[in-house]
Amino acid sequence: MQDQGRSTRKRTGGRLKHFRNRKKSELGRLPAETQVGEPRFRTVGVRGNGQKVRALATDVANVSVDGETVTTTITDVVENDANPNYVRRNIITKGAVIDTDEGEARVTSRPGQTGQVNAVSLE
Repeated sequence: MQDQGRSTRKRTGGRLKHFRNRKKSELGRLPAETQVGEPRFRTVGVRGNGQKVRALATDVANVSVDGETVTTTITDVVENDANPNYVRRNIITKGAVIDTDEGEARVTSRPGQTGQVNAVSLE
């Protein structure tokens, strides 16, 4: 269970007194960690009766090349500043550099939140 409420520790490192239970609004979810591979999606319910589509795995990216948007195939993750291990595990996050049929591109969308990979060509 992910808790996104107040920290249990003070600035000095001392422990804070527990004064109430967790609220539903403070609970988070585990990251989707979108991988390169056969497309898999999961729909999750969110606040306000809405829905999010999580991309668990995908091999398609919408790459913007000179103002034109082209749908291409993702072959590999080249660089990911979020976590060096994500490159080895082929995990796509916002800001990751991916290798596509159109060349290298930087991801501008959040695949775990929107369910699609949008990117801008680096060449």
